[in-house]
Amino acid sequence: MANSIAISGVHAGYGQVRVLEDVSLDVRAAETVVLLGTNGNGKSTLIKCLMGMVRPSAGTIVAEIDGKTHNLVGLSTEEIVDLGIALVPEGRRLFPKLTVEENLLLGAFRPTARAAKERNLDFCYGMFGRLKERRNQLAGSMSGGEQQMLALARALMTAPRILLIDEPSVGLAPILVSRTIDTIKELQSKYNLTVLMAEQNFNQAIRIADRGYVIVHGKIAFEGNSADELNNNDLIRKFYLGL
Repeated sequence: MANSIAISGVHAGYGQVRVLEDVSLDVRAAETVVLLGTNGNGKSTLIKCLMGMVRPSAGTIVAEIDGKTHNLVGLSTEEIVDLGIALVPEGRRLFPKLTVEENLLLGAFRPTARAAKERNLDFCYGMFGRLKERRNQLAGSMSGGEQQMLALARALMTAPRILLIDEPSVGLAPILVSRTIDTIKELQSKYNLTVLMAEQNFNQAIRIADRGYVIVHGKIAFEGNSADELNNNDLIRKFYLGL
């Protein structure tokens, strides 16, 4: 069944500070959409709106999951996760003093995920062999790349239909960024996930994008209906490629 997100006319911020102004975008079933923007332009705030961490002052956020429509505005983060929307947060946000496997099992708390816990754990260990090797290692003692693998795997343990990924390249060496982006594409394909990825590394993000948006000062400045449109846009050439 279709799993999608439609955001329309969203305004949001923190107290008197407005961050997002009239943001509209959509993510259709089983596609990877990238939200491109440099630091401070509102990418993470929009992701937080989707997850119920920031409540919009105006606008709508509607998710269709397994054929049912849900208005996300006003729902708690727990309720949104329970619908089948998972977040891989910026900075990974693991539990550093818990083991790899304990972090993974914490991802399987929602009822649907509990029923598929063993199957999803096997899938994650199959996808991320390094995690299986280090299942008893404390998460905080792992490298940045390994922690990013764990953050992705923990999100998969929730048995998601829609996956939100916030700045997966932050803090990683270039070779690890490339591997992480490749892994996201592989996961999207194997799980048939609908993916929205906020990222400032244009060259890496564009490799797996079906479509994308550029956000500048809290507003959608450009919508690219294909990777080629994004790659050939003057705004992107100015901000990301220095051309």
